[in-house]
Amino acid sequence: MSVPSILLTSAGRSFSLPRSSAGLLRCRQPVSHSITRNMASKRQMDHLERTAGNNRQNDLYPAQVCGIIKESETVRRLRIAVHPDFNFKAGQWVDFFIPGVEKVGGFSMCSSPGLLQREGVIELAVKYTKHPPAHWVHTMCTVGSQVVMRVGGDFFFDPSVSDPSVDLLLVAGGVGINPLYSILLHTADLLHLNHASGGRDYNIGSAHLCYSAKNTQELLFKSSILQACREFPDKFSCEFHVTQQSTDVEPDLQPFINCKRVTETELRTHVDPQRTLCYLCGPPPMIEAISKTLMDLGLSEDRIVFEKWW
Repeated sequence: MSVPSILLTSAGRSFSLPRSSAGLLRCRQPVSHSITRNMASKRQMDHLERTAGNNRQNDLYPAQVCGIIKESETVRRLRIAVHPDFNFKAGQWVDFFIPGVEKVGGFSMCSSPGLLQREGVIELAVKYTKHPPAHWVHTMCTVGSQVVMRVGGDFFFDPSVSDPSVDLLLVAGGVGINPLYSILLHTADLLHLNHASGGRDYNIGSAHLCYSAKNTQELLFKSSILQACREFPDKFSCEFHVTQQSTDVEPDLQPFINCKRVTETELRTHVDPQRTLCYLCGPPPMIEAISKTLMDLGLSEDRIVFEKWW
């Protein structure tokens, strides 16, 4: 099926679509819900190849960058105004088409579906690499830049009102925090809905975040994560891990910092084989090690959902 080179929003703004990518834009294949993004082979595959087996929406949506934030020395967060029909589930990613850039990017949303409903925007946090889409974000993208996006991914948290309560264990490595932060924000939004309705809506359990990065500067969204834990102290908790910290840790972060990797002891504290649902996102070796530890602790494979980044 052909894809138009120019897409128009309801407001009439035009968004150019790279012609060299037009033939790749409608691939969609069903997979089981537990399958996630796979490790690349020795030959570096691009995003569309890696995710060919993942579910995707059929529609492409024009979008415009409306804000850029320096999240860290290596990460830029884009605030993107999207088409009114755009929708996603917490934890999913987008195919990211950039006019004039042949390669297609793949970036997880780091915002909640609630922000999209309230403000009509999504957010993407992109780490600097020489891969053309990420390089464009850091060197050429400006407020007003136009792109085209399509939602995909089988890694998401989207409970219905009738679902039984689960306790979330979120384990992130590096920029693998992006989809897990989206899930955490979505859970907070559901808790707000529950409070507004007197607890008649969603059955929300607890959520614990284990987040590992090289140093505290690379712990993205840390202030917002701590704020969520303070707002819902009976529901949310977090522990930050830094593996290459070379400076003193800020005093306000010290109670939450471990200068080591995530351990079996910490995981055991937050694993209940009957209630825990674990989402993992990070480098493949970390995912494989944590998954094995969780299964050794009695968590069944169908309660471990993971997404590997490269």
